[in-house]
Amino acid sequence: MTANDQPPPKGARATVQVSPNPTTRRGQEVTITGSCGGGTGLKSVLGGFPEHPALENIRIIDAGPDHFVAEATVSQHIGNGVGPVFVDCGGEAGVTLLVTHI
Repeated sequence: MTANDQPPPKGARATVQVSPNPTTRRGQEVTITGSCGGGTGLKSVLGGFPEHPALENIRIIDAGPDHFVAEATVSQHIGNGVGPVFVDCGGEAGVTLLVTHI
């Protein structure tokens, strides 16, 4: 068995995707989907960092746990670049990258 065959460590097994991505734009609505990877269900979504949020007006539509859906708006102050989108799934966490193009 190789390292690629190993599952992620306990606590980091949630998966997350953002659509559309890449090249989202300011004010654009995005959809965040994924699976909680054994967690209890989607508790929160954080886009960017608390002092510089990339996502605003985050709304959890379906908390999962087998499949979750949330929606958000890309912040108006965001520029060109790449930033993290984190999910907390009640015991499991996940992260993906959001690519913005202004």
